[in-house]
Amino acid sequence: MNSGAPDGPVVIEAWLSEFPFPDFLEPIRARAREFEAAHPGYQVEIRGFSYEQLPAEIARAAAEGRAPALASYYAGASQLARDARHPDGRPLFVSVERAVAGRAEILGEPVVLDDFLPGVREYYTVDGDFATVPMTLSTMLLYANTTALRAAGVAEVPRTWQEARAACEAVVRHAGGPRPAIAWPVDGKFMQHALAQQGALLADAGNGRHGRATTLDVASPAMLAYVEWWRELHRDGLYLHTGVPEDWAGTFRALAEQEVVLRFSSSFDANYMVRAAEGAGFELAVGVLPRNGELPCAGNWIGGDSLWLADGLDERVRDGALAFTMFLNSPRAAAEWHRASGSAPATYGVISLLEEEGWFEEHPHHRATVEQLELRGGPPEAHGAVLGGFHAIQIALMEAMEDVLGGADPRARFEKAGAEAQVLLDEYNAYALGTGPETPGCLAVRI
Repeated sequence: MNSGAPDGPVVIEAWLSEFPFPDFLEPIRARAREFEAAHPGYQVEIRGFSYEQLPAEIARAAAEGRAPALASYYAGASQLARDARHPDGRPLFVSVERAVAGRAEILGEPVVLDDFLPGVREYYTVDGDFATVPMTLSTMLLYANTTALRAAGVAEVPRTWQEARAACEAVVRHAGGPRPAIAWPVDGKFMQHALAQQGALLADAGNGRHGRATTLDVASPAMLAYVEWWRELHRDGLYLHTGVPEDWAGTFRALAEQEVVLRFSSSFDANYMVRAAEGAGFELAVGVLPRNGELPCAGNWIGGDSLWLADGLDERVRDGALAFTMFLNSPRAAAEWHRASGSAPATYGVISLLEEEGWFEEHPHHRATVEQLELRGGPPEAHGAVLGGFHAIQIALMEAMEDVLGGADPRARFEKAGAEAQVLLDEYNAYALGTGPETPGCLAVRI
């Protein structure tokens, strides 16, 4: 947060998440140099940390009064940012919308908060404010071997659970015997997405968006509808269960090697999946994640990370930090980041620029991400829960799903998982409110 010597540069410290991709932050560092060239007198110092460790690093730095001006938090760790504190107990971060204070530009950089896709804006709205600016963004999509689907008589890529099951059954009939046709990892993010699509909440206080979440609803009708659909696919031999939790690599191989014809995965997989299909010699379509066809699509799970602004900064540092976040989300800079990292285009400005440049014509698989993010009808609170201890809670959900795939009763097993998850949430809240110890799961973060 150093504002620089009187005649020296205004320094903006930005601590950013490193994800397991080569040279992940290099394009952001390049944008920082461009920002400095456009704004003489400002210097952006970027430090990269493992996304798993960054919340704990920031908490330690904040306790010592040396927190950065900008910090990125993984989407599922937003509550950790809300609970970070200055040494005197004040919240460490301020809402970006509040800091912008209605301005149309900052240091000449246009403010783009109103240009974000509505679902993205709603996802990052907490306590009534656009709290944090997206930096890296992903969601879930469907990857489909259309060569195999056409051979089985399936003309359209499925968009609902019901259509996905029908496609799997057609593939089995064409094969002349039982075989798995669909795969996705046993991962809590798919459960979150299924709840968001159905407009269901995982927690009270508007899914933790209108105050602190204190009560979970893990065995809701929406959750059980998804779990039962998943269980039946597995029971009937249509779903490939690799037996490995969070098996992104195994399900990738299953589609690439044509063991299955449908796969649910992250939008970050699009480039890799397209190349794998080309190498294997089959046509691949990328589409929206199938939803419960009995309901309209309410919202989406969103992954990636976002930039949080420290409160109490020197005015020059604050405005420089805000201007830098707007610069990163300007159409040209955001297009560069999308092409380099696969991060979803999240503003209408960057989408228009990519269209004009012919990017989507050359890379049509990226259109699905935009379509997915625009599939939302509310309520806004349905766009994923904001919880502390979320990683440990998701593990409880994944363990429950593994047991259901192994034959456990869905309702009983998820009610048990709900009790386990409630303890984890209670422990986190006690830690955050200063009435309980820091448990190993309090600051744990996982993709």
